Amino acid sequence: MFKIPQNINFTKYYKKTNICSVILVILSVIVLSIKGLNLGVDFKGGTLIELRTENERITVSEIRRSLLNMNLGDVSVKKFGKKNDYLAKIEVNKTSDPDFISSVNKKMNKNLGSEINFRRVENVGPKVSKELFNSGMLAISLSLAAMLIYIWIRFEWQFSVGAIAALVHDVIITLGIFSFLSYEVNLSIVAAVLTIVGYSMNDTVVIFDRIRENLKKYSKISISDISNISINETLSRTLITSITTLLALFSIYLFGGAILKGFSFAMIVGVLVGTFSSIFVASPILKYTNVNQKTVLKEEV
Repeated sequence: MFKIPQNINFTKYYKKTNICSVILVILSVIVLSIKGLNLGVDFKGGTLIELRTENERITVSEIRRSLLNMNLGDVSVKKFGKKNDYLAKIEVNKTSDPDFISSVNKKMNKNLGSEINFRRVENVGPKVSKELFNSGMLAISLSLAAMLIYIWIRFEWQFSVGAIAALVHDVIITLGIFSFLSYEVNLSIVAAVLTIVGYSMNDTVVIFDRIRENLKKYSKISISDISNISINETLSRTLITSITTLLALFSIYLFGGAILKGFSFAMIVGVLVGTFSSIFVASPILKYTNVNQKTVLKEEV
């Protein structure tokens, strides 16, 4: 039976892992600055069309080519659901004009030589999409601020700095990966990021709770050794939670259909990065901010 080791010297890897984290954050910021995020219809505005072809031999590239020939601006097409179901997103937004949708449908039937059924048509105006984007960014910012206040009240300020550093680390790297891979960012991705914030914070709080308990228990050993002991004591819980969560997320990613791929991918990245940051980002900051037994006892008094 596999047994999780209980005597891993994590502190010995802090310097290397911190350098890796800084590099990943800097690269993520650079990618975000250069490429930006591939905003979906939710944030950019446009028209979303769910369609079904009668001819199963028609490919994604043929559908995309047909739409591009109509001068509809930015076009993206991907498989959606069954073999002959597709989801097309176009930059042009004229769904209020029934003739426009009808005209696009007729042209596609002619270009592809097959019956194309538009099963669902949705639109998001530029004003609404801008408001949605601002609301999404505000939600992420407020969640980080709320977490900062929560940790500050529950622990000492040094713990809150470590927790927020880990959260910012997770969010920036996740968004950087999405930018690098040009994955579409929509409202479901914002929901995933907010979920990642909660997951990472929960993981960090478990470790911090044990560190604070051990600070009271051991009066003559350094914060580095206490962090090491605490992480080892909570390691089985951390790994079991992460692995079981990842099993569910990989199932959603593989079998949940196209509409859930972005959300599940963001969650997979977030869980991996969040587990890493709880151990190798949040905990080392306690050492750098000189947390010790006197700090904890003084706050309690």
